[in-house]
Amino acid sequence: MAEGNFADFIARERERLHAEREKIFNQQHELQTKLDEINREFAAIEAYEAVKTGKAVRQPAARGPQRARRGSKREQLLELIKQHPGGLARKDILDRMGLKGDKAGEMSISNALTAVTKANQVTRRDGRYFAA
Repeated sequence: MAEGNFADFIARERERLHAEREKIFNQQHELQTKLDEINREFAAIEAYEAVKTGKAVRQPAARGPQRARRGSKREQLLELIKQHPGGLARKDILDRMGLKGDKAGEMSISNALTAVTKANQVTRRDGRYFAA
């Protein structure tokens, strides 16, 4: 009987931790979105100021925003899939990672999904990805 109670306790704790992780992930995404908006506003102000003063407008670096270290998208992807035992479709993954409509981000996730599937870290069934 005690063994059943312990298993129930562990299941509840896993569920609680998964929910907490999801909540924090969503907060992190919201904060990143707000930060990106503020950075765009700063860039617009700098461009406006440069035009008004006749200074040359500084062009952002060709490679775009600061990139995450190599492999971190894959780690985020694996964590996200592990948090959803019922599996996730590619579109759900893109939505949850805030990459829907970002062509480079979508390609990155597609490449990561291929890599983790080939490495047997996830499986794909009925168009959904599951932790292996």
